[in-house]
Formats: sequence, structure tokens, C-alpha cells
Amino acid sequence: MDKQNIRLILAVAISFVIIVVWSKLMAPEQTDTAKQQEQVSNTTSSQTSQHLPASAISNQNIQESDTMKGSNGIYQNKEILVRIESSRFDMDIDVGGAISQVYLKEDKYTQPPQEGIFTHIGRIFGMVSGENKKLDRLPLFATNVPLHPLQVIFANRSLDDKASAIKYSADKTLVKIEDSPQTVTLTQDLGDLVIEKVITINPDMTYQATIKVNKPIHYVISNGMRPNADSQSYVFHGVVLKNVNGKLEKIEDGDAKDAGENFNDSLFVASVDRYYASILFSPNISKDEVLPTVTIGAFGKGLPRPFINISSQEQTLMGYIGPKDHRALEKIDKHLVSVVEYGIITFFAKYIFILLDLIHGYVGNWGVAIIFLTILIRIILFPLTLKGMVSMQKLKDIAPKMKEIQQKHKGDPQKMQAAMMELYKKHGANPFGGCLPLVLQIPVFFAIYRVLYNAVELKNAPFALWIHDLSVMDPYFVLPVLMGISMYVQQSLTPSTFTDPMQAKVFKWLPVIFTIFLITFPAGLILYWTINNVISIIQQMVINKVISKNKGKEK
Repeated sequence: MDKQNIRLILAVAISFVIIVVWSKLMAPEQTDTAKQQEQVSNTTSSQTSQHLPASAISNQNIQESDTMKGSNGIYQNKEILVRIESSRFDMDIDVGGAISQVYLKEDKYTQPPQEGIFTHIGRIFGMVSGENKKLDRLPLFATNVPLHPLQVIFANRSLDDKASAIKYSADKTLVKIEDSPQTVTLTQDLGDLVIEKVITINPDMTYQATIKVNKPIHYVISNGMRPNADSQSYVFHGVVLKNVNGKLEKIEDGDAKDAGENFNDSLFVASVDRYYASILFSPNISKDEVLPTVTIGAFGKGLPRPFINISSQEQTLMGYIGPKDHRALEKIDKHLVSVVEYGIITFFAKYIFILLDLIHGYVGNWGVAIIFLTILIRIILFPLTLKGMVSMQKLKDIAPKMKEIQQKHKGDPQKMQAAMMELYKKHGANPFGGCLPLVLQIPVFFAIYRVLYNAVELKNAPFALWIHDLSVMDPYFVLPVLMGISMYVQQSLTPSTFTDPMQAKVFKWLPVIFTIFLITFPAGLILYWTINNVISIIQQMVINKVISKNKGKEK
């Protein structure tokens, strides 16, 4: 193998490392939600009032409309007006007429994170205290947030101040959902203005809200700040919109314009974290009916705040607050699947997930599904893999002649390159053929990495034995070690044509480097890479045997 080919292999390996490291470094910075929201809430009224584009709601009005603020300026937990209970989730509606909290109750979301070997050692020696307990319910929203789903802000400042001081009433205070939707009606009497919210909550965590006012008036209603149930920063956090042309607008935490920005053709607006979303969309979204103008802004250098501008006396909206489960969202409407975000490789990763989900539907275990997905990918890539392996063997066979050419034209790189190309052509060898399968594996590897990291379906998904969660690292580092060993065995079986001892040493250290680098990656990803190596070993053994047999016949 000549130096050019070695450089290419090393470049591919280094590129892979750079891609993953870059994606981690460029991830959204971990935000201190309470701190940012306190900054927003404490914005002083002395700021210049700026009007949102094409909106009658002023910047100052939105900044100061965080009703029920305490002395520290932060939105305080309001008195609960209505409690909604079901087997899957609970929901609280406060006296401000907004959905103040949603709790998930399924085991998938409430069981504690898997503990690793260091945690167990820490418990033995008393360095780690406390128990890793299962939650009764998982709250999706942080406390002390300035904005909640279905919160209304009036354009008229004095009217909004009045609304902040008057509580809603409800026709019932406890709603139990079993197999059928249940409806609750909220009313706020502001004297000459009466606002009524008729909210129907469905068992699938969707809801329909019809807002009625007794006279024409401009107000905005929100889908709320993003959920904050997962603290992981290596994901998109912010607001997502999709327009009628299928284009996604993503406004990340910290990127919203201070004065606000309008979107006139949105099918939905969603506030999202890694696993969960709060969405408002049109009742006729399946017919591409858009929402009224959506305004998103920082309004004081805080997290993105989404608002829907309403001017009609009666407006119906659909909503969803819950996990970004692909099948659940698709069942509601195909457009909502777009809130499942895999970063810059979403265009490819979403199809990897669909295939993985399809396999899982048959085998019932995500780890087994990853194994079958790996086998399927290797079958698809086998023709190219075969060519690469054969090319590597040909390069090994002509290695002595390559060394002769390198010695003969040592002082003339141009003649050496020309002689090399003639040698490749004569023997049908491709110096880059052995690298092509590795190059093709990089986007597949990265796509699976993002799927395992972002898909809520794989949260707390067990595989077997000690692996209880494929979305986090192997707690005992068994899979990374097996991956390193399998990578070394694969490397040992692969034909080598190194003429430079230093290059050979560097290449031998690659399994160790990759093992150390990937040791904290999701167990599902390491499982994929290990099975990939095992398949490569089997393929290489078969091809080596066939080539050896053919050489015996020639002799």
C-alpha cells in the first residue's frame, strides 16, 4: 500500500473523529433555564417599546406580561384550577387559564438512568450517596417559566394588566380520561370582555382548544416555552416551525431576534428539547391549513418565545404536549413528524430510523433490531466491500514491485507516480478501492449515532444482560472493549502492504484509539460498530480463503 493510500485511510478515520467532535463542540450550549428566564422576567419597563413586525403586541407588553410574578420578577407557580388525570399522563391547568404542567407516567419515562461501574464502586466506598429511585411522574416543564401553553396576552396593555389580576373559573376541577376525550370549559370575566376556552383533552395527549371572546380584540396565544425534562445539551433546543412548502424553520435557544420575527405560512409551531415537544397546529393541518401569523422573539435576550396572533372572535387550535415519538406523531398527522430532529444529518438519519423502527416492529427488541439493521446495511454494501477487499489483496500482491518503483524513482516523484499508475493499471488494482467501504460507513455511523441519541423510542430501551438502556454508554465498558478487539482482529486479517514501519505502527494503534474515543458513546452505537466488525471479519476470512484457493490452483 503506497503512502497516498495510507494517507487516505488515515484521513477517513480522522475525518470521522472530527465530524463527531465538531458536532459535540457545535452543540447548543447547555442553558441555565431559570437564569435566562429570570433575565427575561426582570427586564425593566424603562426599555424602549418596540412593536413586533405586523403585530399589535408590543415588545414591552410581552416582556412584562408574565402574570403572577413574585417580588423577584419570576413567574410564580399559580394555583391549580383543573387537574386532568389518565393512565399515561396528568395535566394541570392553572387559574391563569394556561397548561402549567404535564406529567408522564409510563415506566419508559419514569425509571431512573442506568448506573455504571463507577457509581457502584462509589456507593461501596461511600463516595456516592442517595438512591437511584424511580419517579412517580416525570414533569415536562421547568418551574418558574415565563410562558405556558394556552397562555393569552392581550394587545391592550391595560386590559392585559386587568386579565393578570383576575382568575379563570372552570366548569369542573377534576377530569379523568380513560378511553374517550373529556372537555373542560374555562371562563374569565373582565367586565365588558369575556374570554372562554373550551379545551378537549384526548387519550393520545392531543387537545383541542377553542378560544371565544364576546367582541373583536387582538391577542396572542402561545404553545409555551420548550419542555425541560432532559438536560442534555448535545441536541437541538428551541422552536421549530414548518411551512406549507415543507421547509423547516429552527430557532435555537439564544438565536431568537430580540424584536421578534413573523411567520405567515406555518403549519405548526413547536417548542422542543431532546425528547419532548409542546406543539400548536391547525385543526385542518392535513389539508395544509396554516396557522394565523406566528411571532417568535427573545423580547429581552431570553429563550425563544412563540406566539400566535389572533384577531377573530372564535379560534380553534389543536395541540400536543408529550414525547417526540415518531409513530405517535405520525398517527396525529404526518407533518408533525418533522419535530423529530437529528441535526445536520436529519435528511438521512430519519430514513435510518424508519428502517430501524420497521425491523423493531418484527423483532420487538431495539438491540436485536440494531443487529439486523447492521446485517442489512452490510448486505447492501457487500458488492463495494468485495471490490475493496479484492483490491486490497491485489495491492498486497504487487507490494514488492511498488517498493522497487519507490526505490528506483526516489528522487523523482512525478516518474514514481506515473510508474505506480502503470503498475495499478497492469494488475487491475485500485489504490482507493479499499477505502470506499470505510468512506460509506461514516454517514451511516453518524446517522445511527444521532438516531440513538435523539429518538425517544430508544430512551431506556433494554437489549440484554447488563445493557438496560441503548441510548447511553455501556455502564461496564464491555461492548467498547469487544469493539476494540473485533477491530484489531479485522485489521489483522485485512491484507497489509505497508512499506513504512512507522505507518504500520500507527495503523495498529487505531483500534485502541477508537476504543478510548468511543467508550462513552451510546451502547447501541457500539453494538452496531461491533457487529459491523464481526461481519467484516467473516467476510475477510471467506475472501482470504477463496483467494488462497485460487492461488493454489494457479500454481
